[in-house]
Amino acid sequence: MLNFDNKDFSSDLFSSAFLLGNIGTPFIIGLAVGYFAKKMLKIALLLGGATVVSLFAAEYYGVMPINDTQLQNAAYTATQAAKTSGDYLVQRLSGITTKGVSGAAGFFAGFKLG
Repeated sequence: MLNFDNKDFSSDLFSSAFLLGNIGTPFIIGLAVGYFAKKMLKIALLLGGATVVSLFAAEYYGVMPINDTQLQNAAYTATQAAKTSGDYLVQRLSGITTKGVSGAAGFFAGFKLG
């Protein structure tokens, strides 16, 4: 029979120092990284969109021709780079604690907020 009246069990597992160090801090770090990642993704999309519009304008005015296949390959490469970067961030945040759940959950929450 298990004895749950043991004060060592409750004071170690549910103490504020344990919860803050193992759950709260990795969540806050993940939240900050996720928020930053979303903001940087938005800036990258803004700059990428401005570049594509500039290329279309240059093609319209006859400055340079645009090849649709090369444009699609560039977009595919950029998408793969963003996916790889996101996967790396989640993997790195998962390694902060032993379970890794709070850091990854913080990342997704920050990404949602950003």
